[in-house]
Amino acid sequence: MQKLASLFEKYHAQTTPYPMGLEIVRAKGCYLYDQNNKRYLDLVAGVSACSLGHRHPKVVRAIKRQLRKYLHVMVYGEFVQKEPVLLTKLLADNLPTPLDTTYLTNSGTEAIEGALKLAKRVTGRAEIIAAKNAYHGNTMGAMSVMGYEERKSAYRPLIPGTTFIDFNDVDAIDRITTKTAAIILETIQGGAGFIEPENGYLKQIKKRCEKVGALLILDEIQPGMGRTGKLFAFMDHDMVPDILVTGKGLGGGLPVGAFIAAQHHMAQLKEAPTLGHITTFGGNPVIAAACRATLSTILSSNLMAETLEKEHLFRELLIHSKIKKIRGKGLMLALIMDTPKCAQDLVKESLNNGVLLFFLLFEPKAVRISPPLTITKKQIKYACKKILEVLDSLDC
Repeated sequence: MQKLASLFEKYHAQTTPYPMGLEIVRAKGCYLYDQNNKRYLDLVAGVSACSLGHRHPKVVRAIKRQLRKYLHVMVYGEFVQKEPVLLTKLLADNLPTPLDTTYLTNSGTEAIEGALKLAKRVTGRAEIIAAKNAYHGNTMGAMSVMGYEERKSAYRPLIPGTTFIDFNDVDAIDRITTKTAAIILETIQGGAGFIEPENGYLKQIKKRCEKVGALLILDEIQPGMGRTGKLFAFMDHDMVPDILVTGKGLGGGLPVGAFIAAQHHMAQLKEAPTLGHITTFGGNPVIAAACRATLSTILSSNLMAETLEKEHLFRELLIHSKIKKIRGKGLMLALIMDTPKCAQDLVKESLNNGVLLFFLLFEPKAVRISPPLTITKKQIKYACKKILEVLDSLDC
């Protein structure tokens, strides 16, 4: 049989001309292992998806328990299944009013689609406002609210009725009007370089939405699930979105998405027309079991509080002339390098030295640090030592 890497190149659809090509044979905790049993300390966590690291025992046990009962049995919303029901209740129990009803999907981008549909259904309006340099996924609706023309120009025409404003520009808030169905924002802009809201920006956005009858959709697919020190990043901003979107870190390593809103809003997807949003595999019981185990573990541990301590340690140790700044919060951090080449070389050489880093979508000078929340301080110290050694060796 051909080597797996050559089969990968021949048969497996690619997303770039230059994939990392690391051949993974197993993973556990904060480590990945390749076909030569070389170990890599994972500072990416499946792009913020593996909140508890790889194959966390509580998540694996929950999956196995459900596997012994049943897998997929019916399309979303028809049967009463224990794991999805208890997961949605657990989310409601830990979210502020009125976020009490969850629609489970297969991915974050599907949850964005559902959130946009719900906003139009609730308001009866068509206009969507999004942020420049925003990323919400790659389906046609999600791409329509992507604020980066280079990534979407090849796929036009997209869904009409979307306009864009600069993130953190309070002067642009008045562009939310009585014609606006919703404004959709990332609580922390991910692809743009982990940019945080400033000066009460989100609170001012919500106030404007309330004034004109628009809805605020917050995309917490990446910062959610404790990554910034709170269960969701909006909880640091003295406001509550109308629709909350989550995914990635909720799944414990399995694919999931969800959009959450008030029950009286979500009920509008049930009729006029019926089946207003439908999915075959959303709310899959095995994935829901993994999600519930992940969320329960995060809530019952000190992991959320420890993210801020771990952030401080990264910032304290990663001081180097080639690092111009560190953006982000908690364990959602971006090293901003002097040049794109420096960022590329740092990722490449760190991989050679057993530390996995990655890029951000729209900021070519950024290097992602988004490890599992379970990373230890000892592992952080080791990773930072290796990163600094690589930076010392780079000619950039």
